[in-house]
Amino acid sequence: MYAQMVKSEATNDDPEKLAAFQARIDANEKIEPKDWMPEGYRKTLIRQIGQHAHSEIVGQLPEGNWITRAPTLERKAILLAKVQDEAGHGLYLYCAAETLGISRDEMTEMLLSGKMKYSSIFNYPTLNWADIGAVGWLVDGAAIMNQVPLQRTSFGPYSRAMIRICKEESFHQRQGYDIMMKMARGSPEQKEMAQDALNRFWYPSLMMFGPSDKDSVHSAQSMAWKIKINTNDELRQKFVDQTVPQAEYLGLTIPDPDLKWNEEKGGYDFSEPDWSEFYDVLKGNGPCNRDRIEARQEAWEKGRWFRDALVAHAEKRAARRVAAE
Repeated sequence: MYAQMVKSEATNDDPEKLAAFQARIDANEKIEPKDWMPEGYRKTLIRQIGQHAHSEIVGQLPEGNWITRAPTLERKAILLAKVQDEAGHGLYLYCAAETLGISRDEMTEMLLSGKMKYSSIFNYPTLNWADIGAVGWLVDGAAIMNQVPLQRTSFGPYSRAMIRICKEESFHQRQGYDIMMKMARGSPEQKEMAQDALNRFWYPSLMMFGPSDKDSVHSAQSMAWKIKINTNDELRQKFVDQTVPQAEYLGLTIPDPDLKWNEEKGGYDFSEPDWSEFYDVLKGNGPCNRDRIEARQEAWEKGRWFRDALVAHAEKRAARRVAAE
């Protein structure tokens, strides 16, 4: 379906249509699925929303691994609810992407073949319970920083999906911070676990915002189309400025010897992540890349019978309606 749509007459990038389209963007109008849009706009949205959806689904794996090992029944119930939320976020986003003419099956097959990515953060392992706190506090905190501006993104279905997602993600961050607070105020061994989790997840969390603006391939055009509202570096700076005081309140130390307050800019100076590690993980060489894709491949194959049954049932019902008419 997607291949047919991008070849159709409606997606030819006619200069007059492009100018009218950009005028709508500049006027902060929402673009809806049936509206004309440039092929590049459609492709960029499919890439971004698809990657976002895959990240929500793959993001269940490092946390789902701890549902049966949560320290209390209450923690187990909270984590189970959070993982269910992530599944729902993935479904909202897949539905938003499908309005652009690509199916959920196609996006999943692109993920499994390596043509689509998911957030690099989920290629890092959750080694202990403190890591679940760090994921909620840092990873969901970075996600919220990325996603709140997307409530104002130019594509209507994406914008509307983000409203509910951001509300739920805010609870996820609080859940993670609450775990870190309990650990930091617990025994010396528990506080050490919390600090270790912060040490390991700090720089991967900074990488979640994407490469520096000078190295970003897609940012300029995405900003012009208001698919993105803020640059990668703007969001990363905002995240650091918000998170450092939270760490200080916990009595934990950000693992950056160059971190310091810059009065002139009204924010913290901080060290850049190791971008060679970021690109290496994107290429599939992270600690858990293989495990994550294998898990998605297994789920995809085991669910094939159910997908086939649904399609067969729908076709049978449609045939009955035609016969009745």
